Amino acid sequence: MADEIEKKTQFHEMGLDNRLLKAIAKLGWSEPTPIQEKAIPLALDGKDILSRARTGSGKTAAFSVPVIQQILRAKKVLDSNNKHDEQCVRALIIVPSRELSSQAHFMMQQLTACCSQQVTCVDISTEADPQLLKPLLAVKPDIVIGTPSRLLAHIKAGNLDISTSVEWVVMDEADLLFSFGYENDLKSLLAHFPKSYQAFLMSATFSEDLESLKKLVLHNPVTLNLSESQLPMADQLIQYHVICDTEDDKYLLLYALIKLKLVRGKSLIFVNTVGRSYRLKLFLEQFSIFCCVLNSELPVNTRCHVVEQFNQGLYDYIIATDESAVVSTASKSTKSTSVDEKKSKTSGKIKKKKSTKMKEYGVSRGIDFQNVSNVINFDFPTSLQSYVHRVGRTARGEQMGTALSFVVDEEMRVLKKIQKQLSDTNSEEEPLKPYQFKMDEIEGFRYRCKDAIRAVTKNAIREARVKEVRREMLNSEKLKTYFEENPHDLQVLRHDSISRPVKVKKHMKNVPEYLIPPTLKSMYHRVPVKAKRTLPPPSHDVKRDRKKPRFGKPNPKYKKQQEDPLRSFRYVKTKSKV
Repeated sequence: MADEIEKKTQFHEMGLDNRLLKAIAKLGWSEPTPIQEKAIPLALDGKDILSRARTGSGKTAAFSVPVIQQILRAKKVLDSNNKHDEQCVRALIIVPSRELSSQAHFMMQQLTACCSQQVTCVDISTEADPQLLKPLLAVKPDIVIGTPSRLLAHIKAGNLDISTSVEWVVMDEADLLFSFGYENDLKSLLAHFPKSYQAFLMSATFSEDLESLKKLVLHNPVTLNLSESQLPMADQLIQYHVICDTEDDKYLLLYALIKLKLVRGKSLIFVNTVGRSYRLKLFLEQFSIFCCVLNSELPVNTRCHVVEQFNQGLYDYIIATDESAVVSTASKSTKSTSVDEKKSKTSGKIKKKKSTKMKEYGVSRGIDFQNVSNVINFDFPTSLQSYVHRVGRTARGEQMGTALSFVVDEEMRVLKKIQKQLSDTNSEEEPLKPYQFKMDEIEGFRYRCKDAIRAVTKNAIREARVKEVRREMLNSEKLKTYFEENPHDLQVLRHDSISRPVKVKKHMKNVPEYLIPPTLKSMYHRVPVKAKRTLPPPSHDVKRDRKKPRFGKPNPKYKKQQEDPLRSFRYVKTKSKV
């Protein structure tokens, strides 16, 4: 009986199309995740679903697979009845941000790789002007993905008609749709929906916004609330914390961890503000540690390109701010402008637009950073939700991951609170274990770090931010057409380029052998230095070799001497025979 309970339903047992099974095999999915195992059969049976599952649990595939399967099934019925011309928009996937829209579109492309002619998908969140995407929507793709505002704009422009044809509606990260300021857009969008359709609400948390959305969209839904922890288990995710006496100790520790190769693999480094992210980037650049900043001030296409290149392995380090940090920044800016906004009649709209824009620009929940080995909290998060959001970037699926948090005295109260909230009542061990690192052994690096910190001034940070924004604006406007015609050149474009507002010293790149801690000398492998070019050994006739140049073109005077038989003639005295 126990074996029957533990047995999982596999993909090939769900009655999926062979083309869909082939695409799943190409992705390397050996078996479905818990949310996929429960949601896919229910969706194929025509049930409305309200699902809650933690970040990285496979929610995107949980709704993508049944939607594609049912479209293939409907197309097969039409073909059998010789109705080949009835092409229409059958599914809507609504997401709270353009990054998530791009991610959902990429997942759809992977799953429809073997049936791309039968199932077409379009992401309409890439362009702000509805007329630019009019030709793509004119062919009536089967699946349309976008934010509520983009969908509503295309409906009003007459590019999209969903009043009769839509059969499936998916709202991914549904709990964020209201908090991102899409409440009015969603209510306007619902007026264009047909009377009957199947709906899926996928979320990482259950909130009041989700309850109100549930009443508007779902009809007798099946609720899937997986009883799982907020983070992966201890055998998959290892969590550490380090107590730092001062702020400078954070920079010293991060430098030592990277340069001594104690941190290996792709890493996400989280800070609390965009300004601190550039401060950390300029600090690391002085030691030839190159990384890129996921900046909230850059265009959305640039941010998506940064994540895409990070996933492809073009660089190993991204410095980012999380959702809550950006929201707090937005609230401060909103307060500072409240006096001027009160004078305006549309103050409420301005506030909503500002907070929405800022929220969308953080590392939005659900963005798939692939193969992240480490998450480093350079600045400790301010809440449990923020900590789970950050650490959830690693140990996704069946992969292993490590989370390391730097904590100063001011953040100890928050650390204890998060430890208590994450701890298991049956276990005495702390979830965030102390990282056993001897700070005394890296004291030799302190003078280098202090010089580097001193060099990163406020003016240097401001120049770096302005320079990057200016460069990305030029790339976005002037090179947009060029990149469309030359997509390969877009792949070559790197975002971890040197900012150069701080003078970089060459000797800071390498770690002197005398500074390596004794416990790490056996593990640390130095990069071999190229041997200097040596002069060729002299031949027997040294006097003659002095006239011959060692490198470059031969001396013309010496060439004339060789050609003159009288000068080149040599007499060698030999013993006379008696």
